[in-house]
Amino acid sequence: MPVGVGLIGVGTVGGGVITTLACNHETISMRTGLDVRLVHVAEKNPKQLDGFALEGVRVSSDAAAVIADPEVQVVVELIGGLEPARTFILRALSAKKHVVTANKMLLAHHGAELAEAAAAQGVELRYEAAVAGTIPIIKALREGLVANQVSAVYGILNGTCNYILSQMTEKGLEFGDALAQAVTLGFAETPPDLDIEGFDTAHKCQIIASLCYSTPVSLDDLHIEGITRITHADVADAKELGYLIKLLAVVRSIEGEVEARVHPTLVPLNHPLASVWNEFNAVYVQSDIADVTMFYGRGAGRMPTASAVVSDIVDIAGRSGHPAMPAFVYARRLPIRDMGKLVGRYYLRMSTEDKPGTLAKICFALGRQQVSIASCFQRETGVQGRVHVVVMTHESQEAAVRKAIEEIDGLDCIWGASQLIRVL
Repeated sequence: MPVGVGLIGVGTVGGGVITTLACNHETISMRTGLDVRLVHVAEKNPKQLDGFALEGVRVSSDAAAVIADPEVQVVVELIGGLEPARTFILRALSAKKHVVTANKMLLAHHGAELAEAAAAQGVELRYEAAVAGTIPIIKALREGLVANQVSAVYGILNGTCNYILSQMTEKGLEFGDALAQAVTLGFAETPPDLDIEGFDTAHKCQIIASLCYSTPVSLDDLHIEGITRITHADVADAKELGYLIKLLAVVRSIEGEVEARVHPTLVPLNHPLASVWNEFNAVYVQSDIADVTMFYGRGAGRMPTASAVVSDIVDIAGRSGHPAMPAFVYARRLPIRDMGKLVGRYYLRMSTEDKPGTLAKICFALGRQQVSIASCFQRETGVQGRVHVVVMTHESQEAAVRKAIEEIDGLDCIWGASQLIRVL
């Protein structure tokens, strides 16, 4: 019996889903024994449908028609944003239709509500494509690593940021030039704020944290920093010290609390995540039974993301007659760990006046907060009378480092705000 798919939104990913279901229908059938068919498409802009073979597929301009179609068992939402996507999904779930979405923003804001609605109707809500594109990290966490207690997840989850940082590292570009190149090549959205300010990564981090520890995690609980303050000087210093700078989502379990944060990080050159370049994504997972696993692939793009969407559709079709797998399980309410408790090493860069006594003042401020210095060097800036002082700390507490930086930035010999980057 055919499994009917209804698609809402024929943008970049929606077009990829149409192509995948059409071109690889026989492959899916041969491997699974399932007849998965696109039967209805809703798209407001008719020009978006140009070039697609939609013979035998009903086409509407209203999502309600897809949801109400009796031949549609699986509704795929690919319009993005919060509304009307949330309303469409709730209506589809209420009509006892399974739902597949790639909408990480919606899940980060309303995942608990949508999961509850799906459970109430006994239908599935799947979202593999919402995190890291074609990388099957959601399936891995929900199924492949189901017997494991996850201690930590480190993810490069935004291709735009990774491309920018890669170009700054490889070609010596400044941030603005690398961003412009990413926009030109289509790796960055216009405007790119959600990417470069860290919010896109935060949406994915929140989803991963909720999944790993079966507890609700609010976006408001996350510490979020983007890459807009990273300079070529930071990238060059990192390389000299044996690191690369990556924007990481970090999720950890510490002393019964959940740590969830997004920020630039110095990654050691010998760490697997240091080998992830340009628009690629990777997720590095530490767990008790499986030990270390790493998942790598394209984190965005029409066909890679469509692959993840279709995988969810096929999974749902294959589970017909079985109890629905819950989208999220909130079995407990764990506290979110305060960022000030973080203990780790730090890269600090201060722009200072080039005169005697300046370094002593910096060291005194760090020492007063019990922040121990592992190494320190001074670099010329090309500006007369100004130098960069670079400090690598031993393990220190975040709250103490921040207090020291606040004191340092208040010195009359410091120019601008000091740079602070955490070390993996």
